[in-house]
Amino acid sequence: MCHGRFDAKLIASPVVSRTMKGGKSVFLAGKMFIRQLEYFITLARERHFARAADACCVSQPALSSAIRHLEEELGVSLVERGQKFVGLTHDGERILCWARQTLAAWEGLKQEAAHSRDTLKGSLRMGAIPTAMPIMSLLTGPYWRAFPDVVQQVQSLSNEEIIRRIENFELDLGLTYLEEQNLQRFRVLPLYRERYVLLARDAGALNNCASISWRDAAALPLCLLTRNMQNRRIVDAAFYRAGVSPRVVVETDSVFALYSNVRCAEIYSIMPHSLLALFELREELTAIPLEPELNRGIGLIALNSEPAPPILSAVWAISQCMDLESQFNFLEIINSARGRQSEAGLDPVAPKSLG
Repeated sequence: MCHGRFDAKLIASPVVSRTMKGGKSVFLAGKMFIRQLEYFITLARERHFARAADACCVSQPALSSAIRHLEEELGVSLVERGQKFVGLTHDGERILCWARQTLAAWEGLKQEAAHSRDTLKGSLRMGAIPTAMPIMSLLTGPYWRAFPDVVQQVQSLSNEEIIRRIENFELDLGLTYLEEQNLQRFRVLPLYRERYVLLARDAGALNNCASISWRDAAALPLCLLTRNMQNRRIVDAAFYRAGVSPRVVVETDSVFALYSNVRCAEIYSIMPHSLLALFELREELTAIPLEPELNRGIGLIALNSEPAPPILSAVWAISQCMDLESQFNFLEIINSARGRQSEAGLDPVAPKSLG
């Protein structure tokens, strides 16, 4: 990652600034330079000429030729070539960072121009941790209604990958954990706290308990996310603090698989209560709070740079007016109702979807 202020010298490469007859030729040369940078960045990401060409929707010879022309214009070798892609040269690694910043600045420039015409057009690239992916619909809806000409791209990514891609100008916005992170270079907007609950198919098997300890939960057959995911590391740490090892019988990288295993395989799971507000839960499923309570702050992060791209500034302002925390407080209401019904000898209620 390169540091310091953005330097426009890269945009002023000879391929852009060379004097030509007619403004159209200069404009076409500028578009060609931007396209060459896109090809170069894609090759660095894919590390394979054929895959990079497919990602750019061009032939492999066209991509290779464009990158060679970029090398000629910059006067340096960017790519180590052999029978196949070997890697970037030392110069290529240094220039890659500036290439990413150049494309980010170009996208911001186009957005600013569109904003001057009283409309916002362009793309908004977002990443979300897997347990927050269903929550993204609560953001994309308001964004779309406010700016229908903005194309939103959402990817499910690990916390580490979100931070890396934002730093490399490959993402504009991330929905992720806010605690135990080095976020000094980011603007941060807390949205809600993720509280963990035990999801059970048959609450009667647990004596319709109002809460359950981590020690008791560890003895149940559990379906949890895979060990490489931050959510699983958080859950494992809670079991470790309780002095127990969980009985994990199924591991998955899908939050929807957690739900289906509880419903269809009659296995228990531990998941954030915020997901239960969006899943269409069946009557027999019950969310039981874990004791001691485990919660983590979730929010938006973006690179703290000035000027910020207009689209990012616009959706950030919308997000600041949201109150997601209140949408997820249904668990307290459910638990209160369950307690009252248990005292009356009635079947406890199960959580419903907010939809």
